[in-house]
Amino acid sequence: PVIRFLRDNINQLGGDIHSGNVRCRRCEKRQSGGFDPDYGIRICANELRNQGHLEDTMAHEMIHAYDHLRFKLDWRSSLRHAACAEIRASSLSGECRWAREFFTRGQWSVTRQHQECVRRRATLSVMARPGCKDDVQAARVVDEVWDSCFVDTRPFDEIYR
Repeated sequence: PVIRFLRDNINQLGGDIHSGNVRCRRCEKRQSGGFDPDYGIRICANELRNQGHLEDTMAHEMIHAYDHLRFKLDWRSSLRHAACAEIRASSLSGECRWAREFFTRGQWSVTRQHQECVRRRATLSVMARPGCKDDVQAARVVDEVWDSCFVDTRPFDEIYR
């Protein structure tokens, strides 16, 4: 249901998710997927554990596509835009739900687990960007946009879990 919901919302913004802009490939880097506004969505076949992981990854990348269309993000040069996009995608895709963290990543925290997961994953993603100097800068940029980006659940009414 979440993939259809996101596809419908992307379509409403004038976008189109189809087999020509979603590619499943073997990836060199250790990542589940990626989004590029010129290329589309990449799914890394060699990194996916199961169907649930595929659905969370697809939802994450589709949230990036939604944000690209809705907010006209500057993916290449704005670390703040990248941080906000990663916060939203990690929070809304389902990849930081408690069961995923507990059973697949060994994260045992019960309180504030969702926020800690989102912050950790967003910081790692920002660190991987060419314009980011180090983990300190990545964490600072994530902190700067956290309050406004974490609470923004568009196109959902609330955080999907």
